[in-house]
Amino acid sequence: MNAIERALGILLLLTGGQRSAVELAERFGVSVRTIYRDVDRLLALGIPVEAERGAEGGYRLARDYLQPPVALTRGETAALLVALALVRGLRATPLLSELDAAEAKLLASLPRAARELFAQGERIVGIECPPADIFHPEPDGTGEGDTQLAVDRFMQGLLVSKRVRLTHENPYRGRSADYDMEPHGILFDRDRWYLFGHDVDLGSERLIRADRVQAIEVSGFAFRPRAALSVQSQIGRAWLSRAMRRWEGEGRVSRLLVTPEQAARLQRDWYYRHAIFGVQDEEAAQSAAQGLLEVRIPSTEAEVILPLVRWLGPGARLLSPDGLRRRLAHELAAMAAAASAEEI
Repeated sequence: MNAIERALGILLLLTGGQRSAVELAERFGVSVRTIYRDVDRLLALGIPVEAERGAEGGYRLARDYLQPPVALTRGETAALLVALALVRGLRATPLLSELDAAEAKLLASLPRAARELFAQGERIVGIECPPADIFHPEPDGTGEGDTQLAVDRFMQGLLVSKRVRLTHENPYRGRSADYDMEPHGILFDRDRWYLFGHDVDLGSERLIRADRVQAIEVSGFAFRPRAALSVQSQIGRAWLSRAMRRWEGEGRVSRLLVTPEQAARLQRDWYYRHAIFGVQDEEAAQSAAQGLLEVRIPSTEAEVILPLVRWLGPGARLLSPDGLRRRLAHELAAMAAAASAEEI
């Protein structure tokens, strides 16, 4: 009998109850040390063999390890198929290898008809990625990190309550920074994964885009999960509202005057709804008296602000920065001249 056959025999015996190492060694005619190695093989295969010490001890299978076959209706099987297709259609699937293993075990327990339905997954379910955002595009060179590695390592740290160390690239500041974080959750928003946890150095929560993580590792430092820290606090893009106010404090802000109708249109947008709306100074107060509203956008990039003002159309005014205002005036004058030439 070879080692594989003996390990299978041990597994079959353990399904009937607890067996001591001495009893197993006598049963298979090998040494107790060999039984130890066989049990290690079973553990390496993911079979939960538990050891009980003492005179009455021995090996046994973990409770509830052996389960009855999974009986799913065709509709339930289709629902699982859609869920798997959705998560595999993301840019990264958290714990992908573990999902593959779980899916293989599930398939093995399904009846033939259900397995055949799963095999048609790619034909039945398609996932479309969100389109590019033309009004506030990302800076060039972003999103080059290994998202799969970032979400996997972050989840691995979360599952064992160990800190993670990571290097994050900030394209807006043109630099990278290192962080020591206690992982508490992950958030999926507009085809991107975000890592959420407690920043040890900052002493507060932090949200980091996974595709901007350049390096990440699980450290040896354990932590006690903070019950008050939940990724649900980030739902509704609360993180974006806080970030916009922090960016405003850094001084890179464009000021616009818009009509109430234009403000309402901006507030329907996933991004601009978190901008700063309201009266900020005497000039804006005078405009408010005329029925206009000031909006502060935490960006001075021409490729972000100028398309936004054009999209808003007549009634919108760019107050600052002066360089962008002069550039917009020049472009509008050139467009008006071209239109006049065509009419002539």
